[in-house]
Amino acid sequence: MNYKKIYEDWLNNEFFDNDTRNELKKIEDDEAEIEDRFYQELAFGTAGLRGKIGAGTNRMNQYTVAKATQGFADTINEMGEEAKEKGVVICYDVRHRSDEFSKISSEVFAANGIKVHIFKDIQPTPVCSYAIRKLKAIGGVMVTASHNPREYNGYKAYGSDGSQILEDTAVKIQNYMKEYDDYSKIKRVDFDKAMGEGIISYIDDSLIEDYVKEVLDCTINEDIDKNVKIVYTPLNGCGNKLVRRILDERGFKNIYIVEEQENPDPDFSTVGYPNPEDPKAFKLSEELGKKVDAELLLATDPDSDRCAVEVKDENGNYIFLTGNQIGSLLSNYILTALKENNSLPKDGAIVKSIVSTDLVKPIAKSFGVDVYEVLTGFKNIYEVANEFEKVGKGEFIFGFEESIGYNYKTFVRDKDAVNAAMLISEMTAYYKKKGESLLDVLEKIYEEYGYYSNEVQSIVLEGLDGAQKNQKNYGEHKKKSN
Repeated sequence: MNYKKIYEDWLNNEFFDNDTRNELKKIEDDEAEIEDRFYQELAFGTAGLRGKIGAGTNRMNQYTVAKATQGFADTINEMGEEAKEKGVVICYDVRHRSDEFSKISSEVFAANGIKVHIFKDIQPTPVCSYAIRKLKAIGGVMVTASHNPREYNGYKAYGSDGSQILEDTAVKIQNYMKEYDDYSKIKRVDFDKAMGEGIISYIDDSLIEDYVKEVLDCTINEDIDKNVKIVYTPLNGCGNKLVRRILDERGFKNIYIVEEQENPDPDFSTVGYPNPEDPKAFKLSEELGKKVDAELLLATDPDSDRCAVEVKDENGNYIFLTGNQIGSLLSNYILTALKENNSLPKDGAIVKSIVSTDLVKPIAKSFGVDVYEVLTGFKNIYEVANEFEKVGKGEFIFGFEESIGYNYKTFVRDKDAVNAAMLISEMTAYYKKKGESLLDVLEKIYEEYGYYSNEVQSIVLEGLDGAQKNQKNYGEHKKKSN
């Protein structure tokens, strides 16, 4: 791409709004910044779009969001009138401009004759997946950048099964997007006008009630100690209402909320990098935990699809559990509890990504349960469930990834931190009644099935420079592997 030419076009073309052009005017002497904003288009992949918010083709803004939506709309229109009538679900999180981007997406879909079902307020990612299935929509969009820093936003695209789109659909959308380098060709209709005409409609609150009931129905065991002390933080994201409600309705009596991180804050002022996979995100939770003598600390990421855990050891210190450890604990607990209840499926399966721990294999084997391995991404995990349903054989029990993503059952086909928070709390309370902590249980699992070593490192590589470093590192890795 001729980044300078495209920059000049955005700067001088009156189609682009004044705020966009003024933002670009301020960087006219910063060649590196111009290049970073315009050297490429935001790539549309199986995870949709993700990037820094700002003006430019390599940024999340009203134009790049509209372009992606037009590509998605063209893909749906290709399916015919029935698909357009089924419509799409639009959901958004707490991030800067998420509400705006959700409305822009709605306007583009509506202008293309596709019905839109949109939430009135912020919702967790799993609710988006649930709504698509419940409303029998043809697809959906979740406006979120998950756990990225505050400067970012994103756009997750979903198929009719409630999972994120697969590679073939992503390629189709990307190809359609190439037809709209002239942004003025993108169709849009006024949001309120489309609402008045019934093309756009708000999703009724009863859907949330249905979701809550489904999560509560995931209860496996009532013979637990509900006095367990739990500290919860939504990290200023959108998990607060639903996680607290679920734990309350589940009967847990001692739930403590990190007040500084209770309410939505798109700047994530108390944590900076709102990734619960990073133990530093637990700083305020640990302080509150020590004050109230909590046994379990829970943290959900901004869009509440991932759940992290710390537990108190015998010295009163809090120990961070990795995604692999939680996945192993949950697998062992779910299978144990189902067996005790005589409800363990004969042809049940646990599904994990290939980069997640193999410890789950001997655990599952001891219960007569198969383990399926798939490529990274819950869309691949739930492809196994889809295949089971297609052939009428096999039952999905539980899926997980080492990146603290988990889900039990299939009514949501993405990671679900609301469901996970409830099950982790239930599991903790179950073992507490037996006089054991999760650390005790984990040690027993190691003793029975073997010790498995694992480590995850998070490396941030931003912009053009980061992309070049990543490509260089990948090339060197390939040489070493050959």
